[in-house]
Amino acid sequence: MQAKLVPVDGGEPIVITRDVTVVGRGRSLCDILLQQTSISKLQCLIAKTDGLLFIRDLGSTNGTKVNGQRVTRGALLPGDELAFASVKFRVHLGPTLRGEEGHVGADEQTEFIDPAFEAPDEDYESAGLDAADQAQSKSDVRLLSDDSAVS
Repeated sequence: MQAKLVPVDGGEPIVITRDVTVVGRGRSLCDILLQQTSISKLQCLIAKTDGLLFIRDLGSTNGTKVNGQRVTRGALLPGDELAFASVKFRVHLGPTLRGEEGHVGADEQTEFIDPAFEAPDEDYESAGLDAADQAQSKSDVRLLSDDSAVS
């Protein structure tokens, strides 16, 4: 997942690459450095996990706001407006683009198993599976195909 903070007033987007990112004015302390005087030395933490962004204000003087509401912590959704004091960003969350870490190449794709597929018994034997293992494997395939409507 790619996470970006896009400045509302224009400018280069800030790509969030770390699992935990510190935002603020403190040059040696922060991963995202914002030089406006209204920003605290340690303004906010941004945590990136499981395709989501979470924020936590670090006791900043002028606050951290999501969609105009001052928050101490919370989750960010795509399109949310995130403001550090008076500096505003639009949250962008989306798929990782070509050439970036985690990109799935053109030759890689999800494999789908036909629910009607049953491997011949010789495939089970060559894998060293006995009759009970074969029956369980076939049962598992049937269970998977029954759940296929739950997408």
